[in-house]
Amino acid sequence: MRRFIAIVSLISLAVEGFTTSPLFHAGNAISVQTLKTHNLITGRQTNFSSKIHDAAPLLGREKETPGALMILRKAALALCFFTFLNVTPAIAAKAETVEHLHKGQKIANFFRSFGLSDISVLAMISALPVVELRGAIPVGVWMGLPITTVLPACVTGNMLPIIPLLFLLRNKSLKKLMSPILKRAEKKSASLGVGSRKKQWVSLAAFVGIPLPGTGAWTGAMGAFLLGMPTGVALSAIFAGVVTAGMIMTAITLAGKKGGIAALSALAIFTVNEFLNGEKKQDFLEATPYWDQAVVPVNTFKNKAPLTGKVVSTKRIVGPKATGETCHIVIDTNGEYKYWEGQSMGVIPPGNREKDGKPHSVRLYSIASTRYGDDMTGKTSSLCVRRATYWCPELKAEDPAKKGICSNFLCDTKPGDEVVMTGPAGKVMLMPEKDPKTDYIMVATGTGIAPYRGFIRRLFTEKTPAAEVYKGEAWLFLGVANSDALLYDDEWQEVKEKFPENFRLDYALSREQENKKGGKMYIQDKMEEYADEIFNKLDSGAHIYFCGLKGMMPGIQEMLKGVSDSKGLDYDEWLKGLKSKKQWHVEVY
Repeated sequence: MRRFIAIVSLISLAVEGFTTSPLFHAGNAISVQTLKTHNLITGRQTNFSSKIHDAAPLLGREKETPGALMILRKAALALCFFTFLNVTPAIAAKAETVEHLHKGQKIANFFRSFGLSDISVLAMISALPVVELRGAIPVGVWMGLPITTVLPACVTGNMLPIIPLLFLLRNKSLKKLMSPILKRAEKKSASLGVGSRKKQWVSLAAFVGIPLPGTGAWTGAMGAFLLGMPTGVALSAIFAGVVTAGMIMTAITLAGKKGGIAALSALAIFTVNEFLNGEKKQDFLEATPYWDQAVVPVNTFKNKAPLTGKVVSTKRIVGPKATGETCHIVIDTNGEYKYWEGQSMGVIPPGNREKDGKPHSVRLYSIASTRYGDDMTGKTSSLCVRRATYWCPELKAEDPAKKGICSNFLCDTKPGDEVVMTGPAGKVMLMPEKDPKTDYIMVATGTGIAPYRGFIRRLFTEKTPAAEVYKGEAWLFLGVANSDALLYDDEWQEVKEKFPENFRLDYALSREQENKKGGKMYIQDKMEEYADEIFNKLDSGAHIYFCGLKGMMPGIQEMLKGVSDSKGLDYDEWLKGLKSKKQWHVEVY
């Protein structure tokens, strides 16, 4: 029993999140200090404070690991400490009986002094971020309350702030105020929105359900909101996780070591079963052979016979200093919208045109996911959309009459909203996958990154036939205004770390970097830095892709012509040769 009280304190001591929050200090007083608890068998009161502080440096810092693996890793960490305390009985043996009250108990007594009932005090303690159930349940036991009273009170208290939190986060001012905490929460819960609706629910419930540092209802709620998870899904999953966390803490408190291990193991087995067993490889939407482009679907859905899908999530993916708003939108197509990487989706915005009353025309958007979708089930498609606005110099404000109809519609969508789709369209941006040693040079400005996200996920992130054999180099050039405007940077950095020999990444940040002439760094300037390499790769059969605003091409072509002239090449003939070999791919708008 004593060992588990030590573990509870040690876990609380290792808390990684919310250390800058004023609430942390109140929670820290409860969770870091010794919990003076009643041993239900012997009735002894034990203090483990000094030894816990001695052992704390052994924890170190955890490397952030996404989703279920992060949860299992944290569970494994707890189990390692069970073993550690087993082989170091001196930690428990030297514990002395104490008579003074620790700060957590003093805080509880402070609340009691206002005439609050013990149940109300418990609810208030469990509502605190960081502390939550791992601090509240031991305090409830110290109070002498039966566990049948402690558990419901703590679960209720933990859930009380979550419902208003999910709605308050919609307030832009509050989001800005909480941005440091939200960024940390987003990193810790980055993979909660990935997968089918069922897997979203399971991953969030498991994330909340393990009562360890960096998890819990508060972090889970913020992560679910930032990832655009439906409120109903988020609330039910968080509640299930809170109940689970309460049961684990109850098992640790009442049944000691065996109960704690049993509770953690049961949750770990359930999570593994959901995420690892029966997981499909991404090969069920492939041609035979997988690189055969003869069966690429084109214009399956037309203007007069479109497909209606439903939005799964809409998430802003740029920082506050970005020039404009860009959103990542996941659409559920029920697996009916088949496409290949590099194709575009047609979207028909709702309503009619003002000038003639006819329905709006189709807008094309490059698809920003592989054919398997972000959830890798083959039932969703993703778009990367920048909200189009017009700044009127006369009004000195945005003119709503001239805003982009479709982009604003898409960026304003909420889970469950319908999207009318046509397509898929185009073949010019497809990857020639027959030769797995082919090099790809991908050049993008802004949302022109969309098709390359599909390329890179297919080649490196997902378990596709193309990924299994790819031996070439994929080189991404992305041009945006500043660091806050970078798109999917976390994904690129992860791929770069895992595949340093096969993936390269270069950014052109026009408002933060300078070119060799001292001017702004545009995409053509960044490419020119590697001109010799680029030309050599193209001479060796590499394919080069351009996607983004059409205004990007004149500067790029002028740069390429200048390099060609310096090499004694006829630019027009050189370009003609690339096009004849189908190495030159352009999709601008």
